[in-house]
Amino acid sequence: MITLSSVDDLQATEAAMEQIKYSYPELFNKLLHVVALTRAFQFKYQFMGTLIMDENPNEYTPEFVMPSVIHLYREEVQKLKDDPNIPVLLHAFSQNKNIGYAKISMLVLGKSPESLLGASHIK
Repeated sequence: MITLSSVDDLQATEAAMEQIKYSYPELFNKLLHVVALTRAFQFKYQFMGTLIMDENPNEYTPEFVMPSVIHLYREEVQKLKDDPNIPVLLHAFSQNKNIGYAKISMLVLGKSPESLLGASHIK
C-alpha cells in the first residue's frame, strides 16, 4: 500500500501513540510486542493492521509461511485484542488509518514523523 502523509498527520498519530503509551502502558507494550513480532517475522504491517482492526487479511496473509507460525502470530495479536482497553487503540488506528499501518508501526517503534514523510512502500 502506497501512502502519502503530511507531517501534521504523522505528528497527530505520534501524539495518539504517545497518549496510549503513557495512559495505557500495558496496552502499548502489547502493541509494541505485536509490531516487533511483525517485523521479526517479516510480515506486512498491513497484515497486522487488518487483524487488529478485524478487516479481511487475505490479501496480506504471508503465503510461504508454515501454518503453525501464522497461528502463533494470530494468537499474539489476539492477546492484544483481548486487552480491556483495546477500544482506545482501535479508535486511534481508525482515526489515523490514512497514514497506513506501516507508518503507525514505525511511530510505535520510535521513528520520528519527519523520517516518515513522503511516499512509503513499507508493508
